[in-house]
Amino acid sequence: MLRWALIFLIIALLAGALGLGGLEGTAMYIARILLIIFVVLLVISLVTGRRPPID
Repeated sequence: MLRWALIFLIIALLAGALGLGGLEGTAMYIARILLIIFVVLLVISLVTGRRPPID
């Protein structure tokens, strides 16, 4: 999912450099949403991470 966020971020940066305002805003919005989802999933996985079994 982080990969998709980075892809949309790169698309937004390229669109901004080329002057495509509408596409830039849309790509940045998608990248922001995906990044937030990624960070939430990362925190959840860190909090509930697997622990080695105690024998």
